[in-house]
Amino acid sequence: MFAVVWLTGLLRRRAGRLAAAAIGVAVAVAMLGSLGTFLTAAQRSMTARAVDSVAVDWQVQIAQTASQATVLDVLRQSAGVRAALPVGYAHSSGFTNADGDRSTGAGWVLGVPADYFASFPQTRRPLVGADHGVLAMQQTAANTGITPGSAVVIGRAGLASVSVTVDGVIDLRSADALFQTIGASANTQPSAPPDNVLLLDETHWHTVFDPLAAMRPDLVSSQIHVALDHTLPSDPAAAFTEITARAKNVEARAGGGAQVGNNLGAALDAARSDAAYARVLFLFLGLPAAVLAALLSAAVVTADGDRRRREHALLRARGAGTARLTRIAAGEAVLVGVLGSAAGVGTAAVIGATMFGSAGFGATTSTAWTWAGSATALGIGIAVAAVLGPSWHDLRTGTVALGRTALWRPGRVRWRRFGLDIIALAIAAAVYWSTARNGYHLVLAPEGAPAISVSYWAFAAPALLWLGAALFTWRTTEFILGHSSRIIGFLMRPIAGNLSQLVANSLSRQRRPLARAIVLLALTVAFAVSTATFNATYRHQAEIDARLTNGADVTVTEPTTATPASDTAKVIAGVPGVGAVTPLQHRFAYIGNDAQDLYGIDPATINAAARLQDSYFPGSTVTDAIHQLAAHPDAILVSAETVTDYQLRSGDTIQLRLTDPTGGSRTIPFRYAGIVAEFPTAPKDSFFVANAAYVAARTGNDAVGAYLVDTGGRDTRAVADRIRTALGTTATVTDLTGTRAVIGSSLTAVDLNGLTRVELVFGITIAAAAGALVFGLTLTQRRRSFALATAVGAQPRQLRGFVLAEAAVLLTGGLTAGASIGAALTGLLITELSGVFDPPPTTATLPWPYLTALTAAIIAAVLLASTTTIRLARHRPLTVLHDL
Repeated sequence: MFAVVWLTGLLRRRAGRLAAAAIGVAVAVAMLGSLGTFLTAAQRSMTARAVDSVAVDWQVQIAQTASQATVLDVLRQSAGVRAALPVGYAHSSGFTNADGDRSTGAGWVLGVPADYFASFPQTRRPLVGADHGVLAMQQTAANTGITPGSAVVIGRAGLASVSVTVDGVIDLRSADALFQTIGASANTQPSAPPDNVLLLDETHWHTVFDPLAAMRPDLVSSQIHVALDHTLPSDPAAAFTEITARAKNVEARAGGGAQVGNNLGAALDAARSDAAYARVLFLFLGLPAAVLAALLSAAVVTADGDRRRREHALLRARGAGTARLTRIAAGEAVLVGVLGSAAGVGTAAVIGATMFGSAGFGATTSTAWTWAGSATALGIGIAVAAVLGPSWHDLRTGTVALGRTALWRPGRVRWRRFGLDIIALAIAAAVYWSTARNGYHLVLAPEGAPAISVSYWAFAAPALLWLGAALFTWRTTEFILGHSSRIIGFLMRPIAGNLSQLVANSLSRQRRPLARAIVLLALTVAFAVSTATFNATYRHQAEIDARLTNGADVTVTEPTTATPASDTAKVIAGVPGVGAVTPLQHRFAYIGNDAQDLYGIDPATINAAARLQDSYFPGSTVTDAIHQLAAHPDAILVSAETVTDYQLRSGDTIQLRLTDPTGGSRTIPFRYAGIVAEFPTAPKDSFFVANAAYVAARTGNDAVGAYLVDTGGRDTRAVADRIRTALGTTATVTDLTGTRAVIGSSLTAVDLNGLTRVELVFGITIAAAAGALVFGLTLTQRRRSFALATAVGAQPRQLRGFVLAEAAVLLTGGLTAGASIGAALTGLLITELSGVFDPPPTTATLPWPYLTALTAAIIAAVLLASTTTIRLARHRPLTVLHDL
């Protein structure tokens, strides 16, 4: 009963302090609940995205000695198989239009059942004409000049050609997977899907190619395409394990007659690696936020420790025993924990509904409630540790007289005596050096292995840096405030005037609570800075990767038989929304016995459309590299791998063999002028960049492989659609928006963006709370001193001098230390998490708008706390003294 009365009194007389403590708990609960629920929901979304990205779940290759009917029976009796349809593959010597004036090289003809597209709708996108019957791939139609209704002649090795009438033109999606070599390693897969493909209905295909199969069985084969039931575990790793096991079960039951090309397993394999990185990011970026929120709660409760100690001393003097006082402290802890946890769970639900459209962040109801319960347990645990722990210690070790004293005598603490901060920083540097010298590989997913490996050892460096930097900041702050009072007094003169030295002496006496507040503010600033900078750097690099892959805002790829380059460039330039157009040659050049990609550019226009980066040219800049090509027609830029392999030196002459219009080979001399590490549309290993005019003149071939189009970064999809309309089906048009979606992993599209959105909001929230709550409560502890000063005639400007001086010290120390720690953590995080960057950044990208907002929020919060304290001290000082 006594505990209830006591808690009721606290709610009536100390509601503000209880609310402050509950806010700290609420931030921790909301942070953990939001991040945990989101992480689980994101992993579920990763699995769904991986499944949706696959057009054909399995491609089962039938052995030459096996029966197709037998393999079909095995598949259709397998659990989870929705459809299993045979598909014929036949190699053609080439296709020719009815006029005989345009033909192609070797190609493929697929034979598909009538209901194939109903079971596998993502394999094709209709462009012109019908979507069944004889269908030509877009590139094939462009190469032969055929349209729906045109006749095309199919060449058959050793047999007479066959003419068929085209019913429609389609975009064959997932062609890479459809024409993969089942069972081959990644290094031996075809470098690109075929350009020339026709699709026939199953009956027609057998009529055309059964004779070829009898004579040349090596040119005809069959696969069974399988669609699976997509009811899978939400975790990508568990889904990958299940799909892989199903595929092995089919191969075992087929007795060697079938080999499964597990496209769905490959997609889930990539997703499980992303899921592991998401967990790593949660620990790297999310866990510190939860810890900071817990420290904030503890700091708020600790700031009220003197009041609680005096009240308990008074109760002990009046006969209250240890058990009763413990129940009182436990009741206060539970009250703070329950109120804070309820507010935190509610805040997490509001964040989910506002930012993600669902209070549960898209997770299942059971998952959302599980994380809510875990976060609530954490909140109550924080409150119990922060309130009950110190109270129990004081009751066991303190006396009534000690509890009623208001004097503080600083003493040396153990961690400082043993140099724990220096040791932690030294170990962090050693761990970083030892792991960085061999490169970071946080997440390892061996091919085909059902489990992944996460190197948690890498967490030691940032954790030790975080701890060591916090303790070192504490040590430094106390040292400066305790041993530099004259210097501080001089610096405080603009704020405190003639009382500057008195203010400096006051700061020296209050150095320990001030140091605690500065450290907490510095850690929150460091968290916000490192998270925001990491996120901005990742976004910048993801955009560079998308632009490198696509080439520009919009890229138009033409077959070699298309309209002359000058005409096509003029048509594209006339499309509304196009800012610049530059042609890009694509050739294959032999250096020694190696064939490598060669890109011919127009130095005068390339940068306007491609927006090249200095990081693409190691040891040089965009301006210098392009100037070399413009000033010296025979200059060539070479990838770093080729420079190393062939031991090239600047100025060396390189003899490359290129194909001329007759199909012959010409040896052309180039002068090595520099290194190129990345280039739009180029592969990541070996390639060349040369002057297009020089290549065209020496080979007699001015054909253009692609056009890079700049739209100013606006309306890329709309401009791409206009270009398709202007050029027709002869060109393949890709835009940056579509490429970004294709190359972006599930980590890019879901987790990192969502994770950082939550963390950036909490970063500002925790930083503002750390500044306002801790500093405000620290000042409130001295309301008695301020009230006494007012009662004996202290002027308002003198009170302002004391309060604003402490605010200036807090802001200067907290922001400076926070920025320094944040910069160090950012560099370490970017290095350790280099696996999520492609390409790796050369420097961090600073999000200045967010950092400005963060600084403004902290300053505003501290000034608000200062102003409120000054007003309270001036308001009826005798009443304040009576209450205290």
